[in-house]
Amino acid sequence: MINRRHIRVKVMQSVYAMQQSHNDDLVKEEKFLKHSIQKMFDLYVINLQLITEMQKLAKKKIELSKKKILATKEDLQPNTKFIDNRLIKLLVESVSLEGYVELNKLDNWYLDDEYVKILLEDLQQSDLYQSYMNSSEDNFNADKTFVVDFFKEIIAPNEKLADYYEDKMISWVDDIPFVNTWVVKSLNKQSPKKPFILGSLYKDEEDKEFVSNLFKKTMLHHHKYEDDIKDKTPNWETDRIADIDMILIKMAITEFLHFSSIPSKVTINEYIELAKDYSTEKSGYFINGILDKISKDFSESKKMVKIGRGLI
Repeated sequence: MINRRHIRVKVMQSVYAMQQSHNDDLVKEEKFLKHSIQKMFDLYVINLQLITEMQKLAKKKIELSKKKILATKEDLQPNTKFIDNRLIKLLVESVSLEGYVELNKLDNWYLDDEYVKILLEDLQQSDLYQSYMNSSEDNFNADKTFVVDFFKEIIAPNEKLADYYEDKMISWVDDIPFVNTWVVKSLNKQSPKKPFILGSLYKDEEDKEFVSNLFKKTMLHHHKYEDDIKDKTPNWETDRIADIDMILIKMAITEFLHFSSIPSKVTINEYIELAKDYSTEKSGYFINGILDKISKDFSESKKMVKIGRGLI
């Protein structure tokens, strides 16, 4: 499921897009924001589907080899450990995975099956694959370890696949690392006696509402926040502050003032980390200093009210 940090990233991107395009259609941009988050779930499913398609292709290759006129002993009695992999079998048999693919018409690997072929070839030529196929260990945990490792070593770092995803949806560029981690976590927690279930995109309804509320309140009030920012940056003109830094500061102020259940320290730490990832080298220190001053000022003036223990 999507976490609060990635929700903040998505909101940051939408706020930046609106400001750069000078677009004031809040409703339209909010719809795109939610759409991009939903498409991230598609990317998660497509990655899981890719694993099953690689296994299906491997099985097809084995069946074709058996039909050779001059079939060898290896062709007729192949090692079926990969096509019998227990974890992948759970993915293939997953009703929720199959249902989501059909409902949302995710036909990527039918239309672009060359990526399945490339990745399967890379896998079968790898030491990881040879070690797994020749190992005498034959149980669910061994199967799971292999699938997790081949996803991390073969699928996740593949540049051609990343380029393909970028061409399909530009917002997937920033989603790929998060989704890859999501896939690995999902595979790791799978047990042999339970069916694979996709789960939900959001942890709960509160996280789902957090998307809309953070975006709308930031956009509706961001001009008012500029006075607070000017007061805490007397040696800086606002147009000298990096665009992303300004957006992150305004989003943090939104959380200070409109999200009483989120501790101010959590907010500050989250936006420091986002600044490190998405802005300049010194942005983390810069944003930390400003937000610390603003939060103390808001707290002293009772402008910021947090509910519960330790939330200031």
